[in-house]
Amino acid sequence: MAPMFAPLRERNYRLWAAADLISVGGTWMQVLALNWLILSATGSATAMGAVVMLQSLPVLLLGSWGGALADRLPARPMLIAFQGLRALLALALVASTTLAAGGNWLIYGVALASGVIGSFEGPVLGRFGSALVPRDVLASALALGSVLSSAGRIGGMALGGVLIGVTGPAALFLINAVSYLAVIFALLAMRLGDMRTLATAAPAEGGVLAGFRYLLRQPIILVVLGLSFVLGSLGRNYQVSMAAMVSGPLGGSSGSYGLLSTVFAVGAVAGGLLLAGTGKSTLRVLLGTGFVISALQFCSALMPNILGFAALILPIAAGAVIFDTVVSTRIQLDTREDMRGRVLATVGIVSSLSGIVGAPAIGYLCDSLGARGALLTAGTVTTIAAVIGGIALARLKNRSLNLSFLLNRPAEQPA
Repeated sequence: MAPMFAPLRERNYRLWAAADLISVGGTWMQVLALNWLILSATGSATAMGAVVMLQSLPVLLLGSWGGALADRLPARPMLIAFQGLRALLALALVASTTLAAGGNWLIYGVALASGVIGSFEGPVLGRFGSALVPRDVLASALALGSVLSSAGRIGGMALGGVLIGVTGPAALFLINAVSYLAVIFALLAMRLGDMRTLATAAPAEGGVLAGFRYLLRQPIILVVLGLSFVLGSLGRNYQVSMAAMVSGPLGGSSGSYGLLSTVFAVGAVAGGLLLAGTGKSTLRVLLGTGFVISALQFCSALMPNILGFAALILPIAAGAVIFDTVVSTRIQLDTREDMRGRVLATVGIVSSLSGIVGAPAIGYLCDSLGARGALLTAGTVTTIAAVIGGIALARLKNRSLNLSFLLNRPAEQPA
C-alpha cells in the first residue's frame, strides 16, 4: 500500500479519520455561524476578536497542565468526556440565539469554556493519535489527518454558508453538537488491543516542571519550536495580508478575496497529500520548506495582479501545511513517550502565541508600511530565521549547512 494510504490499514485509524472529518465539518459550520451571530448582534469586529482571544488565552495559561495530565492518564476516557462537554457547549450556543438579553455573555462564556477544554484536549489528542498507527507510518497519518481537516473545513464552510441563510445560526450549532456524537461512537468502537501502548509518566516525573526540564535539554526541539513561532507569527497570517493586498495594491473585490481563499484551501489540501504520499517528515524537509515559503512570501509582495498573487499563494499554502505537519511529526518522534503530552502542549502554546502576536503585527505592518511592505518585511524576517534555524540544526547534528546536508547525503569524513 502506498505510504499515503498505509494508515488506513488500521481499523482504529479509519474510524477516527471518518469521525474527525465529520466533526471538523461541524466545527467550521459553528465558527461561521458564531461569527455571523456576533457581527449581526454587535456590529463589532472587536467583539469577534474577543471571542477568539477567550478561546486562545486558556491554552497559554493551562496548556502545560493539560500536557502533564495527558502523560499520566488514559486518553480515551478523557476524549469521550471532552466530546460530550463540547456537545453541551454547542447546545448552549443554540440557547443563546433565543435569549433577548444575556445571549452575548453566554457566547463569551462558551468561548472561554471551549478554550479551557482545548487546553487539556490538545495534548491528549496528540498522544492518542500516535497510538492509532505504527510508528513508521505516523508521518503519513498526520499528513492524511491534515488533508481530512482541510477537507472538513472546506465542506463545513460551504455547507454552512448555504444553510445559515435558510435556517439561521441555531441549526448550525445543533449540527455541530450532533457531530461530536460521531467522535464518541468512533472512540467506543475502537479495539484497544490494536492500539500501541505508549509509556506514561512516573509520579516523580509527571509534573509540569519535569516537562520543562526535559524540554530545555532538547536543543533540536527548541530550535524547531523557535522556527515554528517565527514562521507561524509572520508567515501564517495570510488572512490579514491577503485582504490587505486585495483591497490595496491589487485593486481586487470581495470576489477576488474569495478566489484567493479558495486557492489557499486547495494548496493546503495539496500540501497534505504530497506529504502523505512521500511519508518523509525529516528536519531537512522542515528547513527546505520553511525557506521556500518564506522566500515566496517575499516574492508575493512583488506580484502585479490577482492571478500572479494567487499563483504564489498555492505553493505557500501547501508548504505551510507541510511545515506544520513536519513540526508535529518531529515533536512526536523525537521526544520520549512519557513526556510527549507536555511537549505537545508546548507546541500548542507556541501556536497560540503565534496567532496572538502575529495577526496584530501583520496588521500593524500593513497599516504602517502598506500591504507590499508588510509582506516584504515579514518575508525577509522569516527567510533569515529559516537560514539561522538551518545553521543551528546543522551544528547540533555536527554537520555544515550545505547541499549534502539538505539532500541527506553523508558528509565526507577527514582522513
